[in-house]
Amino acid sequence: MILAASRAAVPPAGGSDEALEDQIQAVYREILGRAPEHDFEPSLDRVRAAVDLLGDPQRTYQVIHVAGTNGKTSTARIAESLVRAHGLRTGLLTSPHLTSVRERIAIDGEPISRAAFLDAWSLVGPVAELVDKRSLAAGGPRMSFFEVLTVLGFVALADAPVDMAIVEAGMGGVWDATNVVESSVQVITPISRDHEQWLGSSVEDIALEKVGIIRTRAVIGHQGPVAAAVIEEALISNGAPGYWLGRDFEVLSREVAVGGQMVHLRGLAGDYEPVLLSLFGAHQADNAALAAAAVELAMSDGLDPLPGAAFAEGLETAVSPGRLEVVQVAPTVLVDAAHNVAGAEALALAIEETFPFPLIGLVGILDDKDAEALLGVLEPIVKQVVISRSTSPRAILPEVLGGVAREVFGPDRVEVVDRLDDALVRAIELAQLDAGDSPSPLATGVLATGSVTLAAEVRILLGRG
Repeated sequence: MILAASRAAVPPAGGSDEALEDQIQAVYREILGRAPEHDFEPSLDRVRAAVDLLGDPQRTYQVIHVAGTNGKTSTARIAESLVRAHGLRTGLLTSPHLTSVRERIAIDGEPISRAAFLDAWSLVGPVAELVDKRSLAAGGPRMSFFEVLTVLGFVALADAPVDMAIVEAGMGGVWDATNVVESSVQVITPISRDHEQWLGSSVEDIALEKVGIIRTRAVIGHQGPVAAAVIEEALISNGAPGYWLGRDFEVLSREVAVGGQMVHLRGLAGDYEPVLLSLFGAHQADNAALAAAAVELAMSDGLDPLPGAAFAEGLETAVSPGRLEVVQVAPTVLVDAAHNVAGAEALALAIEETFPFPLIGLVGILDDKDAEALLGVLEPIVKQVVISRSTSPRAILPEVLGGVAREVFGPDRVEVVDRLDDALVRAIELAQLDAGDSPSPLATGVLATGSVTLAAEVRILLGRG
């Protein structure tokens, strides 16, 4: 264990916010030089070696571990908000980030401070170098981008210290860097096809990866029959009880409300009074039910309901940036990180329910996605579409994606604009033309979606970064 010794050897971070931010950007560039988030070698050896050298910081707090295809981040965020509303100090590890790498590590609902990030790096950096040397000597790779940030998060939460951490898995489960935690509760959100280049081309293959986090007791979201069968087998083989949405707990009712929706949930321990959930769409009500059941298990083995006032506060104050988020009004601009077919389908239902007015789509998609199918889901809910791209090196070139869009929408409904800032201006212009003389901010709007990176960059362009 070198945790205490390393800290004594490295001075704590200091200086102005600007100076600290410069240091963080230098660290981030260094980490970015490693294998990217979507490119990993299936092994936990490097992460296990790192946390062992650091004294297993991930064992110093209780953990709720969240995996699945869609809804992971929102479910994790809602669970964290519920735990925090009950007076515990919380940690939250999510990915990817929208604006700052510090968003991936939240303490008490706020991104980790610059100083705390750098303090954690002062410990993790030397350990990562040591693990790199050992791995390279054995013919393996260096620690990846995601592995290093995951370990950094574990250290930062131990340093805080937090009482309970909600940890979102990355793409997978079995070999995911987060899977060295000893979680008391595991959550499996809906599983569908995504990241097929790395997880497999069938729902069964993908589910086999995701269920690798199951250890003790699991809360399960709505699943198709193939994924459900894989999950059931994993529960049996681990001797872990499973609690299923729609059977053991459920959304009793929901109603669109100003700023979100009123949800009436039945938890594992009984019914709750209807409360405001400040997120839109049926899928977010499901995510809230998953989060509540997981927190019930973590805090009382599912035997006692969560106190009503704290339950209401936790749901009402839960936020999930980039998930059907209103980032501008007049005209309304919505951003959503939907980047696969299942995510787009949930988005489409939420749009029809909550924002039933003409929309101009602003869409950019990454090259590992089924662009034609994703555009097909969006086609009925947008009047026209402006095709562009984010700065991600994996983004499909606008003219290439534009060709696909013309096949789906017809040529008269598609414009291609290479630069995202110009594309956003054009989408807003089209929305304003469509609104005509109407003074209502609900006369028309823009929906920016297709990838997490596009949603993130539109938020930044509109000053929400």
